[in-house]
Amino acid sequence: MGVEGIGARVARKEDKRFLTGKGRYTDDMVVPGMKYAYFVRSPYAHARVTGVDASAAKAMPGVIDVLDGKQLLADGIGNLICGWMIHSKDGSPMKMGAWRPLAHDTVRYVGDAVAVVIADSVAEARDAAEAVVVDYKELPVVTDAVSALGEGVPQIHPEAPGNLIFDWEIGDSSAADKAIAEAAHVTEIEIRNNRLSPNAMEPRAALGIYDAAEDHYTCYTTSQNPHVARLVMSAFYNVAPENKLRVIAPDVGGGFGSKIYIYPEEIVCLWASKKTGVPVKWTADRSEAFMTDAHGRDHVSKVKMAFDKDNRITGLKVDTIANLGAYMSLFSSSVPTYLYATLLSGQYDIPAIHCNVRTVYTNTVPVDAYRGAGRPEATYLLERTVETAARELGLSPAELRRKNFIRTFPHQTPVIMTYDAGDYDASLEAALAAADWNGFPARRAEAGRRGMKRGIGMSCYIEACGIAPSQAVGSLGAGVGLWESAEVRVNAVGTIEVLTGSHSHGQGHETTFAQLVADRLGVSIDSISIVHGDTDKVQMGMGTYGSRSGAVGMSAIVKALDKVEAKAKKIAAHLMEADESDIVLENGELKVAGTDKSLPWFQVALAAYTAHNLPAGMEPGLKESAFYDPSNFTFPAGCYICEVEVDPETGKTTIIQFVAADDFGNIINPMIVEGQVHGGIAQGIGQAMLENVEYDPTTGQLLTASFMDYAMPRADDLPSFNVSHQCTPCPGNPLGIKGCGEAGAIGSPPALINAITDAIGNNRLNMPATPQAVWRAMQAQI
Repeated sequence: MGVEGIGARVARKEDKRFLTGKGRYTDDMVVPGMKYAYFVRSPYAHARVTGVDASAAKAMPGVIDVLDGKQLLADGIGNLICGWMIHSKDGSPMKMGAWRPLAHDTVRYVGDAVAVVIADSVAEARDAAEAVVVDYKELPVVTDAVSALGEGVPQIHPEAPGNLIFDWEIGDSSAADKAIAEAAHVTEIEIRNNRLSPNAMEPRAALGIYDAAEDHYTCYTTSQNPHVARLVMSAFYNVAPENKLRVIAPDVGGGFGSKIYIYPEEIVCLWASKKTGVPVKWTADRSEAFMTDAHGRDHVSKVKMAFDKDNRITGLKVDTIANLGAYMSLFSSSVPTYLYATLLSGQYDIPAIHCNVRTVYTNTVPVDAYRGAGRPEATYLLERTVETAARELGLSPAELRRKNFIRTFPHQTPVIMTYDAGDYDASLEAALAAADWNGFPARRAEAGRRGMKRGIGMSCYIEACGIAPSQAVGSLGAGVGLWESAEVRVNAVGTIEVLTGSHSHGQGHETTFAQLVADRLGVSIDSISIVHGDTDKVQMGMGTYGSRSGAVGMSAIVKALDKVEAKAKKIAAHLMEADESDIVLENGELKVAGTDKSLPWFQVALAAYTAHNLPAGMEPGLKESAFYDPSNFTFPAGCYICEVEVDPETGKTTIIQFVAADDFGNIINPMIVEGQVHGGIAQGIGQAMLENVEYDPTTGQLLTASFMDYAMPRADDLPSFNVSHQCTPCPGNPLGIKGCGEAGAIGSPPALINAITDAIGNNRLNMPATPQAVWRAMQAQI
């Protein structure tokens, strides 16, 4: 490890521009003649659109035009789609209802767009939007997932009778039933995973530019995967041919999954630019973000876990109802199926597992992947159940988990996944030691003397990252491959540009990707530039989500570096009249092993481009590209322990300590990894204690449409985190990386809820554990 290479705590290169206000976000983009869009949105959760009168709005100052859904339909713009096909257990395909970018006949959630105003300023567009008269015929609503399947409830889409999108299963139902019937003990629990709003620091934005002279479109957008955005908008939404559409995702201020998808606004801005002849920009305000950004989670599950007389888990049966909102978002179908149910074995050797998942439409914002995407839901369900079982069996939660750990690898679970490597005992032991688990009874007694209730809880999580390989996910219904691309360009003076299909929206790629190259070639990271987010510069890529940038994106860079190094060695061997096998690359020099002969990196690069003395038949230049398609998922894992105090008078919970012991395989930059873990834990604490999207069940109105009503974690809600890393390298990629971006949000909620329920002595507590909810749970015990 060098001071800038793999394993070094290098400060993030990109932070200079962010901390000095020099970042370039979509809303910062200004082009000549640019106008502003403001959307007319439905105030009703479910209604027929019987008329749109924009005449008054069009006459207002600064208004360029007002466009509606019928015009969009007439111009052939297609429906938004879900890109992952799921079949019900009877073989029928999922029931995908029509989602128009601008609704022209029916609106299905509060915030569904029906028209757009284009004007000289945002203020003028907003004023004109208020003058657009839309006639609605209000319809009954349903907002709750369980209620959506009931008799006589409103029908959201004609394509989905009874609001059922699909009824899917995985595992062996008969084997799970047999294990439960023969069990010495069965733990049963109902688990609710609350609905969340992603709330990235930067709201979504889009700038559509149509160049009539070139018949070419450019879209600046807050996207985690600009190439997929271009593909979908051209191939499915008929916005523009792919070769005439450039998508640019500049600096993006956080995504957490919510910026993976294509939303109506990008489509409409591009279409409106051509329609009006002017560039069109839209930036969401925070209330729009609450109303329109894809939400996360929202599961209701019933669980049965079977144990034999030796307290080994013999079976698991899960029935889940997942709320997908009013429409199917781009990857929504994969979240409660292959990203959730396939992780229900957790870290445990469970011989029989069966999970049934029903997904439903409701009159709410569409639901899709949010940090962790299915893995948090699986971990919360499993770890709350195991903790409950330990209490019922009178066992230490640590001992029950230890007794059931998987210890032989590779391990084939009953729900598709093959775990390649891991040491779950190591993470558990590290967490127990860091948390002083054995000293807890004394701390609890001391808190009791002060009139406080003290509790401790743990969570042992596993997740699947670097979603792959493409052939496997394709067979499971994915509409795209999940490989990644990279191109390494060595310039004539030896500086290096790395073009990657991964996208950074806070992960520090400009630093960690440069560290990889610096470590490999022995050059300074200041001589390395990372290029991403522009479909005209970077060859096709799949973007960033699912903690895939290291395991998949960096592995593609390694493959390209292999080719660059091989060519550089051929050139060096030729120039120094040595055998190619004797050339070594060290500290920025190509050397002949065992001699004093060497050439600096820049000189070899220059020789590649002057081309005066290259090996026979070799092309000039030093630039190579590669695609990397993983052979398997990666499987980060860890153990989290949380200790809390609860005030019995108010129900207020204070986190005393939070310990995270993670196994991410090999780590490129420990400082950045720790930052990712800290952020993930903060989000998990937010879900467990504070955050919850709520709708009025009668009107479908969003009741949490601002930070006045939707509580986010603040500094005084969070303790200092005690984090450590154990390492079992991933055997499935050249760097041994597993991924770290989502772990904190996966492992923390069950650890915290387990701690609170331990403190108050009542296991019946759902997220979020607000002071009111905790106080009520305590009163129920009296």
